[in-house]
Amino acid sequence: MTINEGVRSALQTAVAAGEQKSGEDFVALDVSEIFPLADAFLLISGRSERNVQAIADGIEDALNQAGTKTLRREGRGEGRWVLLDFGDIIVHVFHQEERAYYDLERLWKDCPAIALERGLEPSA
Repeated sequence: MTINEGVRSALQTAVAAGEQKSGEDFVALDVSEIFPLADAFLLISGRSERNVQAIADGIEDALNQAGTKTLRREGRGEGRWVLLDFGDIIVHVFHQEERAYYDLERLWKDCPAIALERGLEPSA
């Protein structure tokens, strides 16, 4: 299945917001064929707990302002792995150490990557 324009637009908004908060190593995966609860995962790394929290907050604010509601948020208090569920998109913001340890890219290696544009302003 190909990712629809609404999902692609939300991914780009999330990437732009994450970049504004110094997020790193952005990877988007099309999980629609094997994960019935979402179409895409977005993986992002932060350098510290505060950076992870700031990235997650920035993405949540940008997507909410663009009309994409947050359905669930987990892990913000610890700032090591924040999961933001927006329905069609699930955003994982990791501390670098957790990202290396859990290695979701390897676990979901059968899912195709989604090309992301970088250096954009978040859309509202």
